[in-house]
Formats: sequence, structure tokens, C-alpha cells
Amino acid sequence: MRNDDAPLIGLMSGTSMDAVDAVLVRFEAGRPRTLARHALPLPAELRSALLGLAAPGHDELDRAAQLDNRVARLFAQAVRELLELGGLRAGQVRAIGSHGQTIRHAPSAAEPYTLQIGNPALLAELTGITVVADFRRRDLAAGGQGAPLAPAFHAAFFARDAADTAVINIGGIANLTHLPAGGGPVTGFDTGPGNLLLNAWTERYLGEPMDRDGAWSAGGEVNAALLDRLLADDYFSAPPPKSTGREHFHLDWLDAHCRALGRALPPRSVAATLVELSARTIADACHAHAPVADAWLICGGGVHNRLLMARLSALAGPVPVRSTAACGVDPDDLEALGFAWLAQRTLSGLPGNLPEVTGARGPRILGGIYPA
Repeated sequence: MRNDDAPLIGLMSGTSMDAVDAVLVRFEAGRPRTLARHALPLPAELRSALLGLAAPGHDELDRAAQLDNRVARLFAQAVRELLELGGLRAGQVRAIGSHGQTIRHAPSAAEPYTLQIGNPALLAELTGITVVADFRRRDLAAGGQGAPLAPAFHAAFFARDAADTAVINIGGIANLTHLPAGGGPVTGFDTGPGNLLLNAWTERYLGEPMDRDGAWSAGGEVNAALLDRLLADDYFSAPPPKSTGREHFHLDWLDAHCRALGRALPPRSVAATLVELSARTIADACHAHAPVADAWLICGGGVHNRLLMARLSALAGPVPVRSTAACGVDPDDLEALGFAWLAQRTLSGLPGNLPEVTGARGPRILGGIYPA
């Protein structure tokens, strides 16, 4: 018999499309206690198909519908393996909060929309667990950006009366959450590329899905002319609320800027420049929107890029830059934990968005519920 105190599962597959992150979590006295975690890599063929579907100008309804189900089946596999690791049965879990896989995010379109696939009805059928999914569209319907949604979760678990904190999630796209001391209004937005461009560039030249630990880019020299061109993109100077994705920042965008220089650059130099782009845009956002932060807390895959972390530390000045692990939350778990928390909010009839972050007309209960 499920009850309100039963553990939840959070599922997340980010912009990088590298793995399904799954966490089994129980919220005790308002704090998350991770019971088990699991990362299920996306098979190369599925990742390639998803990347093709996500590329601008490559829409195909049949392919989208097929991949919607295939992603759900992969998510169900992640749930089964997670439950085995956690030593629980499906009937002991209250719900799954599934973000799905973002295929397109277009909050500024004539008819704004965002699309995450991973058929929640099929996921509920395959797992026998209630699924809460499709979190972003209700905020978008209320005039918001539909993203980022993480700031509400960050506020619930990292806000401290005596500390002014910046929480920075560095996935494919990076986002900032500012938590003012004394419980002031929370703000947040997508700062721009996190790992997305570097991952794509590394895959092109090394055949690897990521620059592990930043080792390849660390051997390159930042090209100032290219960096200036990239930083001049209008997105970085646009005021919040704002959100972005691979619809804006992709290899064609990068290639166009490289060609505009009129000369070929060493691939490793471009990689170093991409790390600097991420570091600079994150730091600029923090200095502008969290200027008195006592600490920058980092989560997401970018925390493992030593070059990126070193550059953030240098750009932060005297402000300490550290992983959310210092606060007892594994940086690789945070996004999946957030969607388990959002599922709990939805099931309890509570709003999950922050209008001051997304620009929505007001608080909204997010997502749809698909009973087991």
C-alpha cells in the first residue's frame, strides 16, 4: 500500500543525452535522503536518433512517436535496476517524477512550446508505479519560460537565513539560482552553454562523448577573438526570465563563428575557448545577479571538469566555489532529486514553479499524473 511517506523516484535525462539519472529518495523532515542512485547510459544508436530528432529542421512525427516509447522503455529499465539496487519493490514507491528527454524548447516561438518525450503512460504501465510527468508545459501555458524549474528545489534545500548563496547547475545548459540571505525573492535563469558545445566538439574530434575531466581542453589555448565573438551573442545580454537549449547553441552556431574568423583554429584551442565561454558566462551571471553570494555551489556534470572548476574559482575571486557535496547532496543526483521533489509537490496539490524565475503569471501545480 502506497502512502505519503513512501519513497519516490526521480528520473532525468539532460541536454547532454548521455545517461538516464535515477534516484530513489525519501524526504524526511523536508530533507532528501538518497536510498539508491543509478545512471543508465543511453545506447549509442538511441542517442544518435535523439540527437537527430532534436536537431532544428529535422521534424518527423513517426520518428518522434517511436522514440517517445523507446525513451519510456529505457526509463523503465532504469527504474527496475534502481529498485534492485535499493532493495525495494514497485509497490513500495509512491511515484516516479519523470522529466523526460527534451527534444525541443522554444519559449519564444510565436506559439511557445516545449517538448519532452518518454511516454509517461507507457512508463506507468511498464513499472506499475504512478508517474508524474510533463512538468514544464503548465508553466509555459501560464506565460512562463517553462525553465529552469530547479530553482524551486534549490530554494527548498539550500536556502539559509544567514547565507547568500548561488547554486549553479552545469549540465548541457548551465543555470543559476540565487538564494538571498534572509529569505528574499529567489531568482534564476539559464546562463547559456554548460557542457553541450564542448561535448559535441569533443565527439567530433575525439570520438568521445565528453572531454573527461577537461583534460583535452586543458591542453589548448583560449582564442580571444573567437571568445569575443561567442560572448557577443544576444542571449547573454538578454535580461531574465530566460531559458535556452540546443535550439540556440549547437555546432552549426559554433562553426559559423569559427568560419567568421577567416582562419582555421586548432581543435584543442576551440575546446579551451568553449570551457572559457561557459566559465565566463556563468561567472558574469553570478556577479550581476548574485553579487554578494557567500558561496557558489556547483552541481551537474560540469563539476567533474577540472579546468572549468578552476576557471570558475579564479573568476569568483574570494567567493568559495564548491560542489553541493559539501552540503550533503551528491552533485550528480541533484536534478533527478528535483523531479522526485516536484512529483511530491504535484501529488500534494502544491505549486512547483517560481513565477519570479520563469516569468509565469503565478504559482502553478505542474505536470500530469498517470496512475499505476
